[in-house]
Amino acid sequence: MKVKAILWDFGGVITTSPFDSFNQYERENGLPIDFIRSINAVNHKDNAWALLESNQISENEFDTLFLDESSRAGHSIKGSDILPLISQTSVRKKMINVLRQCKQHFKNVCLTNNMRTGSGLAMSSNSEHEKDVAEVASLFDIVIESSKEGIRKPDPAIYRLACDKINVHPDSIVYLDDLGINLKPARKMGMTTIKVLSEAQAIKDLEKATGLTFI
Repeated sequence: MKVKAILWDFGGVITTSPFDSFNQYERENGLPIDFIRSINAVNHKDNAWALLESNQISENEFDTLFLDESSRAGHSIKGSDILPLISQTSVRKKMINVLRQCKQHFKNVCLTNNMRTGSGLAMSSNSEHEKDVAEVASLFDIVIESSKEGIRKPDPAIYRLACDKINVHPDSIVYLDDLGINLKPARKMGMTTIKVLSEAQAIKDLEKATGLTFI
């Protein structure tokens, strides 16, 4: 395989995982660990989270819908309590260096499920976080956001859109994501996929997939 493009998820790949913030919230509020993730996994095509990330509902509507979903699952949480947790992540500094090196050899594409809150990819009003994210964003040739396209991973349509935008066949793409559900359709299309469990593991697997050594 000749690699022509690297497709990057954002949260949990370029940044630390927002799931860590979810878990901290759960510990502080006496909730079962991964309860929030479990809510987001139910009816993943049309739950509150999916509708917000595909820009089909407003933040106010999300607030109410998420409260309803979480209440039915046994613990009442307002959506407005969850959204600030998304921005409580930090950019992985080593990944910035890897992005720079990849940009010299391949097309760098960001493919992210996000929502129209805060400032762009940062989804935050934190100036320091926005600065770090802006540096990362400058290293992408193109950024594809679910909230702007109206479709989200794992819908195969958003992967096809990415391929069309860069005019690269799936079998020449390496895709990194921290969620297996998002990797499955990409792999089925022919992409080489890397499930990100940690920064070090992701870099090692990307070296293997591309033949590069990241310094």
